[in-house]
Amino acid sequence: MSAAKELRSADNSVEFEAAGDGMTLANAILLYSGGGSAIGKSASAFASIHDVEHGTDGPIIAAGKPLTRQHLRRWAEALGRNAKPEILPANVIAAHPDVLAWWVPEQVRPAHFDLSRPPTGLQALAQKTTIAVPYPAHLFVATRTGLGVYALPSNARPAAETPVLHSPVLNVFLGGQLCWGNIAKPRALSVSAMAEYERAVFDSWSTHPNAGQDQTVTGKSGLVRLWDALAARKAKRFPVRRLKTFFPQQRRPAEHRPITVAQIIEWAC
Repeated sequence: MSAAKELRSADNSVEFEAAGDGMTLANAILLYSGGGSAIGKSASAFASIHDVEHGTDGPIIAAGKPLTRQHLRRWAEALGRNAKPEILPANVIAAHPDVLAWWVPEQVRPAHFDLSRPPTGLQALAQKTTIAVPYPAHLFVATRTGLGVYALPSNARPAAETPVLHSPVLNVFLGGQLCWGNIAKPRALSVSAMAEYERAVFDSWSTHPNAGQDQTVTGKSGLVRLWDALAARKAKRFPVRRLKTFFPQQRRPAEHRPITVAQIIEWAC
């Protein structure tokens, strides 16, 4: 922010002081929660906005009034004037302060396998190896708490109503979230961090399927044997027909309709 600079003390408390551009403390917003200090999805909440009176002993927060949408819009517009515009790459689907969604075309990539319990009879993945395999097109949905990883039914930019499929990447949970393990998490939720998120998925070591992942592909061979067959025959395209439509158990849609790109992004917000 150009209005103030942050001062952090030894006890990790934070204060702000004016940065010399003529700004003064004008309002204070107080947030109230019926659920204690942490606000949850079901907790009631209230906010008030207060004028600030400047006396000889320093600023004093005056009596407040309920915070309205008009107050929020006015302050959001004012704060947004300090935000630098960001040019979005063509593969970005949605950009929001708390969510960034983009798609990655299908591609043959080096993959890293170090299976902790390899099934018998593997041809290419019986030992620790890095080998080229084909990946289907993917949808990534990054938030401030995690990364959703989903496969796409075709190698094209998805629309809002495009259905999503379970990703065949071994480090992805049945619910679509990446299992970070000891993978370093990107510190920023921005276009500049997209490559870091992709490396977390495609450049990490696959050691085993997560619980239930074998149920996300059709056929009797299972996910590990599918990857082994693709690596052994040096396949150039992933058989997307083997991937099941994404149906997270906790959000089973009405009439078993396929879950769409728009729904995945909406849930992440």
